[in-house]
Amino acid sequence: MSTDPQPERLPSLRTIAMPADANPSGDIFGGWIMSQMDLAGAIYASYAVKGRLVTVAVESMTFHKPVLIGDQVSCYCRTTRIGRTSISIHIETWVRRKHSNEENSKVTEATYTYVSINESRHPIPIELIK
Repeated sequence: MSTDPQPERLPSLRTIAMPADANPSGDIFGGWIMSQMDLAGAIYASYAVKGRLVTVAVESMTFHKPVLIGDQVSCYCRTTRIGRTSISIHIETWVRRKHSNEENSKVTEATYTYVSINESRHPIPIELIK
């Protein structure tokens, strides 16, 4: 059981870890988790920023526990910094284990940074939605 406080907000992304996402031992690949977190962060940032975003950095990726086949995976996001052209989002990944009475557990966390770009893929100032 996790001693971490449970997230008090809705997840930005929720999915199920499937067999195709796992290694032969049944643990989900870290790259798959990172991809889900990137999707969640981009979805979340898109609500705050007008226009197109690209991922430019991932900081402090920490894998606390494994994700297993059949786990319900939820990514929770919060804004940590907004710059002139970039926005940083802290993302926590939590799981609810398949066929388990175990409470939700935080398995991974990181901060992703996105940059606002124009049609030519050049950075542009962020216009926050009011």
